Amino acid sequence: MFKELNKSEADIAIRLQHIENELAEQGTYTHTHEELVHGAKMAWRNSNRCIGRLFWNSLNVFDERQAASEEEVFQALERHLEYASNGGRIRPTITVFRPSHPDKPDIRLWNHQLIRYAGYEEEGRYTGDPHSIEFTQKCLELGWEGEGTDFDVLPLVVQIGDRPPEMREVEPRLALQVSLRHPEFDWFGDLGLKWYGVPIISDMELKIGGISYKAAPFNGWYMETEIGARNLADENRYNQIPKVASCMGLDTSRAATLWKDKALLELNIAVLHSFKEMGVSIVDHHTAAQQFRLFEENEKSADRDVTGDWTWLIPPVSPATTHIFHKEFDNTWHSTNYFYQDKPY
Repeated sequence: MFKELNKSEADIAIRLQHIENELAEQGTYTHTHEELVHGAKMAWRNSNRCIGRLFWNSLNVFDERQAASEEEVFQALERHLEYASNGGRIRPTITVFRPSHPDKPDIRLWNHQLIRYAGYEEEGRYTGDPHSIEFTQKCLELGWEGEGTDFDVLPLVVQIGDRPPEMREVEPRLALQVSLRHPEFDWFGDLGLKWYGVPIISDMELKIGGISYKAAPFNGWYMETEIGARNLADENRYNQIPKVASCMGLDTSRAATLWKDKALLELNIAVLHSFKEMGVSIVDHHTAAQQFRLFEENEKSADRDVTGDWTWLIPPVSPATTHIFHKEFDNTWHSTNYFYQDKPY
């Protein structure tokens, strides 16, 4: 960080000595605000699976390391939701709570994303998002009562150390949602589909310089295929492709008619159209790939190697039309990064 910000060698030596002294006394060390901010940005820059890394340096970092109670954590999460949503003009944002420390209990967020839809299963039939079934059940056990629709917004669940988890409903004004319509098919609106506007990942661990932040929710904005080709399309999620194909009057009797491809494309068109019509930030996969090419060029100019997970970087729709499909990437993971961690429940 000091080198990237053109700090002097003397400043680097002084800071390293401070860190060594703190490690010797406490077994850990505390990041300065500047280190936290730049470290969170570096972690995004190093995220092998993210196609949107061009904007890594625009990340807004909220330092909430002083939050010690569940109430303070909930308030910080609500501030994140409001700031990041920004009336639809989404701002890349991360809220960082206190790191793991030998003398303090960890703060953990049970949610996969701060905004996510509940999932219910009854006798092999699904309502809502099957991905959320386990967490939804935990929320029900804690006393939450969902309405049982396909798009029930799950509550926020916070746990500090061994204390019982606490739960809070998300205020409707903080849950930006987009009803989906199609620019050509009037019937599409009758499907009753919608999706939330801001994907705020809240169950990953942020690691900066060996320090672990187990609660550090972060967001960019959606690429349309995440919604239209995965969340709403996957058979083990909302599985909407057959319904869309039926409404389009497609021949679904055999795979060779490419009915799935046709329906998938129109579903993605509907997502893009609806988000843009409502003024909510979103990017299509072709533009995202072009932005990633610019990110690669910027990193080369900075004499940094670009790491990447090819299987995640290629978009799930028409990947061969992007330059990413035709390249290989080094999938080495740098240690300042966002990592998966075990669920706290």
